[in-house]
Amino acid sequence: MKVYNDILGNINLSPEWKEKLENAEVDYIFLDQWTAQKSRFLGKGVSGEEYPIALARHSQIVDGDVIYYDPETGKAAVLKIELSPVLVIDMSGLADNDPQTIIRVSVELGHAVGNQHWPAVVKGTKVYVPLTVDKKVMLSVMETHHIEGITYEFQKGMEIIPYLAPHEIRRLFGGAGHESHSHEHSHGHIVHCHEHEHGEGHHHDHDHGDCHCHNH
Repeated sequence: MKVYNDILGNINLSPEWKEKLENAEVDYIFLDQWTAQKSRFLGKGVSGEEYPIALARHSQIVDGDVIYYDPETGKAAVLKIELSPVLVIDMSGLADNDPQTIIRVSVELGHAVGNQHWPAVVKGTKVYVPLTVDKKVMLSVMETHHIEGITYEFQKGMEIIPYLAPHEIRRLFGGAGHESHSHEHSHGHIVHCHEHEHGEGHHHDHDHGDCHCHNH
């Protein structure tokens, strides 16, 4: 079974790849935000074909990554990530306040978020909180606390990815709501690939007759 070890390019970030696949027969592999944090998993395209993916450790998948392309047949496989919205709390309005006010409001916000056991990432003057329950519930909690000097709104997960480090992305999207997250698309599953040794100089981006993939 062929194992895909490399990201060839990205149709969203590279005009060259976008043009290259413009007329290609693309099989999209939809991943939920939990699977997208993995470097090894079994993806399933909309065509029904399975794609055992085993990238280098700590690889960060990005929406639009191309894992397969054959110019002769005009076929390709592209990863599509579906990230949940993120509650973005902006505290920049507190910058000109006295230290006592800044500390008080920060503690109030920390209490409001922590009391709900919501994970959060602080970046500059913004606090990012992943969608863990219904949007209305999260907004209701914020409105109930009525914390002065801050603003908040939900933003698309993909829009804030560029502002975050890999470990921050994993904190926001690595576990939030993955058990209850459902779509009509086929999603990837974790896969363990046990590869046997071949001679030196062996390139991994082709068929492996003895790579055993166990789907969980």
